[in-house]
Amino acid sequence: MKIAIIGAGNLGLAIAKGILATNGATTMYLTKRKTGSIEKFEKYGNVTVTSNNREAVTNADILIFAVQPNQFVNILEEVKDLLTDKHVLISTITGFSIAQIEAIVGEDQNIIRSMPNTAISVGKSMTSICANERGKKRIELALAIFNRMGYSMEIPESQMQAATVICASGIAFWMRMIRATTQGAIQLGFDAKEAQELAMHTCNGAAALLIESGSHPEAEIDRVTTPQGCTIQGLNEMEHQGLSSSLIQGIVASYDKISRIKEGNM
Repeated sequence: MKIAIIGAGNLGLAIAKGILATNGATTMYLTKRKTGSIEKFEKYGNVTVTSNNREAVTNADILIFAVQPNQFVNILEEVKDLLTDKHVLISTITGFSIAQIEAIVGEDQNIIRSMPNTAISVGKSMTSICANERGKKRIELALAIFNRMGYSMEIPESQMQAATVICASGIAFWMRMIRATTQGAIQLGFDAKEAQELAMHTCNGAAALLIESGSHPEAEIDRVTTPQGCTIQGLNEMEHQGLSSSLIQGIVASYDKISRIKEGNM
């Protein structure tokens, strides 16, 4: 695959690393206004670093845009005359709809929206993907690219805001849960480093159990709760204090906020 990543900032470079680590590109172009910090990527041999977006588009089939929303319109305007039916446009820009992209480059382009999260930097992103009518023919290609950096799922565009909350904001929610568990472990006598290791590896194990087994969370909970045991005592106390309710309310509050931002009401 001939890939260009337009905007080699933190997210763009994380995507580049994931693709390069799995030999997912025959050639790759990385673009940035100031290229000094990314020139080291040319050591891969098949990577070209440039500040010229038009050069990158001309020499690639798959275009991954990882720029700031306020830069995206100008970049699309800059390169739209170079686009052909071979190109696949993959946007990672939050809140920028397919209709907005089509209004600039036309409906006859293969357009795909993706919403990865920051775990993409360690190959563990949960990425949501949707496409315009023409782009649906290339959706499997996009899924294959992002599956190299974690797991990806095709969803309707109408659910992209919800996916942003669950997966992108969700990283912060899970970090807070891990932090709270760490603080509890410190209170029980572990030092801070040990406490965090216990918390994060247990969290990782819990997710892996569900992923590998396909089991329901409650089924796994039943495996570790015994009558009048310490686990059910702790779980019930957490629920009395509103654990599940507060998580759900936080998710809904985050969704309400992102909806207001989209409507322009801060």
